[in-house]
Amino acid sequence: MRITKSEIPVKIDAPGAVARQKTDFGDAGDYGKIGGEHFALDAGTDLTPLLQGLEEDLCQSPHWGYLIEGGLTVTYRDGEKEQVSTGDLFYWPPGHTVKAEKKTEFVLFSPQQEHTRVMDHILGKMGS
Repeated sequence: MRITKSEIPVKIDAPGAVARQKTDFGDAGDYGKIGGEHFALDAGTDLTPLLQGLEEDLCQSPHWGYLIEGGLTVTYRDGEKEQVSTGDLFYWPPGHTVKAEKKTEFVLFSPQQEHTRVMDHILGKMGS
């Protein structure tokens, strides 16, 4: 299966942040269906306040991804921080938050049930 970025449905469209999610993009065994996701974040975009109210106030979905351009800081539940830069392939386990250090574009593959719940929570926090 393939899909162009412009064909991926927009899930979140806010000033400085656009998140696209194609559900039923594949199957990840025990996790079930996965979503293919594309994100574009402006410098300074911090998801931390939008995750408040979730378990541990963190994203509880795992993600596998690739950073196309830019830079992110990922903070894990134990306070450890990790820098993700252009060209990096990465895995984020459940229990994290993300901040864009510069204008950033990246792709995620996530268990769609878990991550859709997080994205819907973010939409609720944004008043959408």
